[in-house]
Amino acid sequence: MSYTIKDVAKKANVSVATVSRILNNLPGYSEKTKEKVLQVITEMGYQPNAIARGLINKKTKTLGVLLPAVSDTFASVVLSGIEDMAHDLDYSVMVCNTAKDGIRTMKYLQALREKQVDGIIFISEFFKEEYYNAITAMKLPIVLVSTKSAYDIPFIKVDDEKAVLDGVMYLLERGHRSIGMIAGTKGDTIATIPRIEGYKKALNKQGIAFETKKVVYGDFGFESGIEAAEELLYHNKDVTAIFCSSDEMAAGALSYLYRMSIRVPDEISLVGYDNTKVAEMAIPPLTTVGQPLYEMGKNSVRMLLEREDGQSKSMFMPHKIAERESVKSIDQSTGE
Repeated sequence: MSYTIKDVAKKANVSVATVSRILNNLPGYSEKTKEKVLQVITEMGYQPNAIARGLINKKTKTLGVLLPAVSDTFASVVLSGIEDMAHDLDYSVMVCNTAKDGIRTMKYLQALREKQVDGIIFISEFFKEEYYNAITAMKLPIVLVSTKSAYDIPFIKVDDEKAVLDGVMYLLERGHRSIGMIAGTKGDTIATIPRIEGYKKALNKQGIAFETKKVVYGDFGFESGIEAAEELLYHNKDVTAIFCSSDEMAAGALSYLYRMSIRVPDEISLVGYDNTKVAEMAIPPLTTVGQPLYEMGKNSVRMLLEREDGQSKSMFMPHKIAERESVKSIDQSTGE
């Protein structure tokens, strides 16, 4: 049997308003009354409705999360950080998988509005004007994770250009001079173009000319890594190292190299980006540029709740090179 707040009030011999105040930690009752009401709630197994409770304190203690692919290893780690922090702060999380092309985003924004969430965390998707207009109309705080926008919305991400510059420099410092790049989605101003700029700057630091043919594009996924590696090596027989814009694409490239009997790192070195479990589980384990994905998720919750108080500011998180076994140093005097 499902009980209502009226049933609790009747059995505890108090008003519905008193039960509501106790549930929402508001003043106006004695400690004895509180103990009595809580005992009745336990005995009846009453579960307060979050939406009804929100009508009183204007909060549902629920956050909406929009992300393009729940199964993606990158997104799952960020989501884990979000959920852990939300749980610690007594919030629930509604996860909305918008698909990689974002076609469901507007429908989910409407659903989150109907559920009266307290705020929205938007992960790794291009933030369109229609999203901004919808969320502005909802008058909800929002934080972006691993993306930015043209609007005054706080974000939390890694400096992609600097991170890739450091990753490519890592290869250059180990003697590699012919370095290919498997970039993300072509034309993506958030994650692809800045990373290509980092690649170019690293080459420029070493006086190496940028060659368009040494950059091929994928979609950050495993299958695209296979296809991109094939295309890259078809046009560039001299490549000794490949920098990949995601660990999943790096795993795809590794799979292709294995099929072609090209040994990693003996014949070609490989570096990924993100430092997900994919990089750890690969054979050989992948050296990668690590983003603090779990911490980004946790901090996004803090940032969102701070934004409610008008205190939130954008944040760049530190990156690091996670060294494993997919990179070989080359002796420039021998070329080996």
